[in-house]
Amino acid sequence: MEISKYKNDLLSGLTVALALVPEAIAFAFVCHVSPMIGLYAAFIMGLTTAILGGRPGMISGATGAIAVVLASLVLEHGVEYLFATVLLMGIFQILAGLLRLGKFVRMIPHPVMLGFVNGLAIVIFIAQLGQFKTGIGAEATWLSGRDLYLMLALVALTIAICYILPKITKAIPGSLAGIIIVTIIAIVLDRTGIYHTRNVLDFVQMLDPQIKTLKGGLPKFHFPQVPLNFKTLEIILPYAAIAAAVGLIESLLTLTLIDEITQTRGKGNKECIGQGIGNVLCSLFGAMGGCAMIGQSMINIKSGGRTRLSGITAAIALLGFIVIGSSVIQIIPVAALVGVMCVVVISTFEWSSLRIMGKIPRSDAFIIVLVSSVTVFKDLATAVFIGVIVSALVFAWKKGSQIEIHSEIDQKGSKVYKLRGQLFFGSTRNFVDLFDPANDPDDVIIDFHYARVHDHSGIEAINTLAERYTKLNKKLHLIDLSPECSELLNTAAELVDVKVYEDLKDWHIATDKLA
Repeated sequence: MEISKYKNDLLSGLTVALALVPEAIAFAFVCHVSPMIGLYAAFIMGLTTAILGGRPGMISGATGAIAVVLASLVLEHGVEYLFATVLLMGIFQILAGLLRLGKFVRMIPHPVMLGFVNGLAIVIFIAQLGQFKTGIGAEATWLSGRDLYLMLALVALTIAICYILPKITKAIPGSLAGIIIVTIIAIVLDRTGIYHTRNVLDFVQMLDPQIKTLKGGLPKFHFPQVPLNFKTLEIILPYAAIAAAVGLIESLLTLTLIDEITQTRGKGNKECIGQGIGNVLCSLFGAMGGCAMIGQSMINIKSGGRTRLSGITAAIALLGFIVIGSSVIQIIPVAALVGVMCVVVISTFEWSSLRIMGKIPRSDAFIIVLVSSVTVFKDLATAVFIGVIVSALVFAWKKGSQIEIHSEIDQKGSKVYKLRGQLFFGSTRNFVDLFDPANDPDDVIIDFHYARVHDHSGIEAINTLAERYTKLNKKLHLIDLSPECSELLNTAAELVDVKVYEDLKDWHIATDKLA
């Protein structure tokens, strides 16, 4: 294998490994577990999905979405129940892949995708603001004076390097160069006694002063130490189901986003299985579990990572940092990592969505804003569910109003209604109102050549219409039903009080023949 051929994948993987460290540690504290549990999750998820997942170039690891879901479980029941929940979560995700449920991500409308991406970019940006504070929780205070100015300067320098260097040379990813250069500057400032720039170890010690170093060894096999009974299942099942859904939604949406950027197509069901296997292994090796990470995935893609090698490199490099390179991790300035993530925010946000707001339907613009807002103030899964539901309701409303009819009298004196549109729960009221049983002749024909019946509500609407004609001693015929519509009506024949569908032969309108 020629190293030069895979240079971008190797270098982008190294960059991603550096960016994984602070987030894995931060998410571990969000979940109220040891930093090593988060770092092990980043390694195991990253390596497993890079090898077995359905999207080359996508990065998985410990994520905030999973940490938030499982945090209350850890506080109430302890870390062993976390491992048990991650095991069940992984099993659910494997089953989702085997049942080919990954394809349902295609049902997520584009406005929901835009809202998801924009909301996630905002969430990533808001998360970086926490690095401009000292202390944690209610005691946290904003940086000020020289501390603030130096932090902003280093962040700005990192961003500038990320954007300017690729225009000069693509020999090394801009984000990696930014981290290296800013780290060197921080070392010089520290050793000359000018200023101590806050680094990753400072950040960790701010969260837990008892941690003196990030040294760690290889993950060891550890089966969850919980009682194997129904009581345990009752505790972990709700958490596992929610975490599995959140993880798959975030992973599949990230997969779809990378598909659009790279103009290639990943395998959603294979990704579900890969995510599930990764979480099962996390559980069995004492890690917190996770899913795809849109921020790190964007770093990888923007740095040139396109193959599985980039994800494998990131995972192995991260393990190397954990085992033998903790001293390197500890000295990286937090400002450099914040700068890289700010570049990710700028690249992730769909700026084009702001330009098209006045050119797309108002309902689509509303959905983009709604999903973005819910993503920021609630969580990703809730935002996507709400976005899909609202989109479906808007679609049903529009389709329900797009049903129309044209009537003529044929040469036998029968009134023929030519129906156009979709007959389903959203259009039944409009459908029934289109007819005039009181003033129609004794024989009425409805031509379904340009219409379709989709559900039980449509059948009931036809039944209601037939009853109105029957009470007036008038006969109603349905003709030219599609095979699907005929089967639907025949299947539901016992639910329909009046049989209204017949085959008519040799009938004509005064002007032409109805096919």
